[in-house]
This record gives sequence, structure tokens and C-alpha cells, in this order.
Amino acid sequence: MAEIEPGQDPYGVEDPRLSALDERLREVKARETLKKGQGGPDAERGYSQGNRVISALIGSLVGSALIGWLIDHWVGTGPWGLIVLLFLGIAVAFRQIIRISGERPE
Repeated sequence: MAEIEPGQDPYGVEDPRLSALDERLREVKARETLKKGQGGPDAERGYSQGNRVISALIGSLVGSALIGWLIDHWVGTGPWGLIVLLFLGIAVAFRQIIRISGERPE
């Protein structure tokens, strides 16, 4: 009889105290994950915005460097086309990053 505590049904009927405790534990865990910034709807939005920033930075730099190198190769102007277009690509990348950071996360 020591294993059966008062208020428990030994035939498997769910104890309302345990189900209430489980519900409260779920609520506390959900609040903790939101407080830590893990999970929740805003976490995915932040990742999406971060991916947009990285792709704008890499895409602008690689694209402008490639176009500058091709211009140098075809025209024969040495490294000047690459340098000018690389600085232009940096300016475009920073402009895009500032524009993206001004938006609210989607």
C-alpha cells in the first residue's frame, strides 16, 4: 500500500493534479524560450533578415568585382576598372544593408 499515495487511482485514470502540473510546466517553458529569444515567431524573421544582409553584401562585392575584372580584361585598363567597380560595389552593398536594417523583420 505504500506505493499508492492518497488521491491516486491505481487503475490508470489520469490524475487532475498531474495534468495541471504538466500544463503549468509547458507554459513556463514557453515563456522561458520566448524570454531567451529561442523559438517564437520573431526568431525566424531575424534569420531571414540576416540572410538578406549577407546575400546583399556578398552579391554586390562578387558581382562588381567580376564585372570590373571583365572590363579590365576586355579594355586593357589594368586594375582600375576592378578597383573602381569594387568600391562602387561596396557602396551599393552598404546602401542595401542600411535599407534592409531600416525595415521591420518580415
